[in-house]
Amino acid sequence: MPYKENNTFMMAGDVGGTKTLIGLFRPTAGYPVFEDIGFFSNAAYPDLESIVEEFLKTKQVLVAGACFGLAGPVENGKCHATNIPWEVSEKNLLTKFSWPHVRLINDLEATGTATRVLKNKELFVLQKGEPHKDGVRGLVAPGTGLGISLMVKIKDEYVALASEGGHADFAPNREEEVELWRYIRKSMGHVSAERIVSGPGLINIYRWIILNTQAPQPSWLVKRMNQEDPARVISEVAVAGDDPLCRKALELFVSVLGAVAGNLALIGLTYGGMYLGGGIVPKILPFLSEKNFLHSFSDKGRFRHLLKTIPVYVILNDQAALLGAAVHLCNERF
Repeated sequence: MPYKENNTFMMAGDVGGTKTLIGLFRPTAGYPVFEDIGFFSNAAYPDLESIVEEFLKTKQVLVAGACFGLAGPVENGKCHATNIPWEVSEKNLLTKFSWPHVRLINDLEATGTATRVLKNKELFVLQKGEPHKDGVRGLVAPGTGLGISLMVKIKDEYVALASEGGHADFAPNREEEVELWRYIRKSMGHVSAERIVSGPGLINIYRWIILNTQAPQPSWLVKRMNQEDPARVISEVAVAGDDPLCRKALELFVSVLGAVAGNLALIGLTYGGMYLGGGIVPKILPFLSEKNFLHSFSDKGRFRHLLKTIPVYVILNDQAALLGAAVHLCNERF
């Protein structure tokens, strides 16, 4: 829709491994409110510029600045996306659209920035803990990939640190996890945490369970998985209680997620709280609320008690990365 009155906007984007969200909002120093958001499948476009061009095609707006959170490392204004064959650069976006200002940041930096403004209703408390007002915060966000970040307080404001920690080694804790590690090692080589704690990782777990148990798959489940996103099907069926193998896969996923989050809590001493973000976690809240996640989170030997004092929150806003990109842009300009 065209904007006729006061048609100057800021643009924010969340460029994931599967889809991209683009939003327009008014400049603000508080909680950015989007007036228009577009959703795009990355597979249908050759690059980010094409998505932005499509989004703006029917809009008569002036863009005063843009910030995009991307699933990949950003260096010198460029990003080679991890799970899509795109190279995105601030220079190309500036040349293409003639905007006065463009910033690229890591997607976990964007989500971490959003924690500055998230409202209580946008958070679900898994573990109350004993939060420290200025303590370091941690963030683990499984989606198409696995994002990990720490947020440190600088000059009364939390600053999210860009990270590719999801590609660090997966450390199995139980015999079945050792066997899962061997399965993934044989088929994929390096076994990162992302190979398990992500959408594709959930599929890896399910396939290993099927291979390991030789259990028959229900025909209706095979049909759904062939027609839809298999990771989404596995999680939905598990939450609904419609298949025991899907449930087992999601239970193992949640257990490893808890261990990864607990590791980050120890690495950063995240007394300010551990946040779980990304597109998957809000949809599997019933499983996260069971004892499995918090048991794995705190199962750190002599430091079990310390882990029990750290607050754990689920980010319910599935557009947190988009929100964080907007907050980052506003803080740069205002």
